[in-house]
Amino acid sequence: MVHKPPDTPYAPSARQHANPMSKTIIAQLADFSAGVDIARLPAKVIEECKRDVLDTLGCALAGSEHPKGRMGVETGRRLGGTHGQASIIGTGERSTPHGAAFANGELANALDADSVLLPGHVSPYVLPGAFATAEVQQRSGKDLIAAVAVSHEMSYRFGAAMSGYRDTQDGKASSDSIVGYSSTVFGATASAGKLKGLSAGKLAHALGIAAATAPVNSQRAWFMHAPTATIKYQLAGGLTSVALTAADLADLGHRGDLQMLDDESCGYPRFIGTARWNPELLTQGLGEDWRFPAFQMFKPYPHCRVMHAPLDLLIDLIAQNNIEVAEIESITSFGEGWAYSLPCFTNQELLEVHDAQFCFAHGLAVAAHRIPIGRDWQDPKVVFDPSILALKDKVRLETHPTYFESISANISVRPSRVEIRARGQVFAAEKQFPKGTPSADPASYMTTDELVTKFRNFVGGLLPAATIDEVVDTVLHLERVEDFGAVMRKLVRQ
Repeated sequence: MVHKPPDTPYAPSARQHANPMSKTIIAQLADFSAGVDIARLPAKVIEECKRDVLDTLGCALAGSEHPKGRMGVETGRRLGGTHGQASIIGTGERSTPHGAAFANGELANALDADSVLLPGHVSPYVLPGAFATAEVQQRSGKDLIAAVAVSHEMSYRFGAAMSGYRDTQDGKASSDSIVGYSSTVFGATASAGKLKGLSAGKLAHALGIAAATAPVNSQRAWFMHAPTATIKYQLAGGLTSVALTAADLADLGHRGDLQMLDDESCGYPRFIGTARWNPELLTQGLGEDWRFPAFQMFKPYPHCRVMHAPLDLLIDLIAQNNIEVAEIESITSFGEGWAYSLPCFTNQELLEVHDAQFCFAHGLAVAAHRIPIGRDWQDPKVVFDPSILALKDKVRLETHPTYFESISANISVRPSRVEIRARGQVFAAEKQFPKGTPSADPASYMTTDELVTKFRNFVGGLLPAATIDEVVDTVLHLERVEDFGAVMRKLVRQ
């Protein structure tokens, strides 16, 4: 759809008036949300939900040592106290759903190791409210799986329908000036409302309220300014609060605006700032055609996803050729052109641990030092190690020559090449998909066994070994769990 320029009011959409008896988009999303149960879910959807629950719990527990995670926990305590019914991961404390969800959202995103799905990050925004609500409502693992499926499918569809930072046109970058993850508020609201037992009618009002109170999309400013704000591209805890509030208000009888997604003149697509709005992607095949599993990516490294293919390549080159740090003259990474010139990623001044997650040169330097993959990558002793900082200065970033053409054909592809100059020669390798991406190449997929290994590496030393085994087994068989809260209460650091 071609929009008028931003300074020209949108004309009313013909869809608003074509059939006055048809349901609004929000009403259709609410019907979908209320109607999903595990019996209607394909096996692949169930499996992917369980995999993401396990990965997110591991990222959150591992994030409890990170400054962002610790601040998130303290803010959660201030919001909801420590005498509620919802668990704050890692602490043994229980807060209100709002307090626990805020804390757990910040924990899940603290290391930036959480999974990736359109519009970008989804899990730290949609899962914490579902976890807290499921625990307080004493809902089963089956109920949680159904809610997670709803939140992820809805989030993916909004991401596909709206402007994104990896958009292209005619083989060139075509990213809009306003991008972000605010649309995850719909999946977050739907999953929490569903677990609260709201009817389709009340869920519709909750979604209307969420649309009117959604956070702004400020990610473009985050890209362009350095040092970056430590709240990141979207404050995970803050979005959970909006979603839970919308569900609570609808439960109490507040009325939402059900036309928010149909009205392009002054509704959600207009005020949230998207330049691309394809609403048919929100409802086409909804409930029958489950799209998110084919696009959900998992992150082996606690680092921005943009650099995962180069990290894969560099780690393999270092290991295969037994290259020592002292031998490295330079490292050149050819990768994602939209990102390689942005201040948030090219900034070389590390003021806080947080800055290492987005400094591309630093991530490659850490990997070259063979630091075990896990939360140690963001240990201050590693982040500010003089040897790592020195190698960081030997890294160059270049756009891969086929990058824009490649992603124009396949949004999941991330063509990358790494060249290491050492011993008077160049060691080089290329790949199209980073590890953790579903693709035609089976090696790029992150298997459940590999996700379990990641979980163990990230939480090792924080939970007793027997508890780790128990959590893994319970989550991978989540459909057998009668009370999901029992899982949350196991995640207490030793």
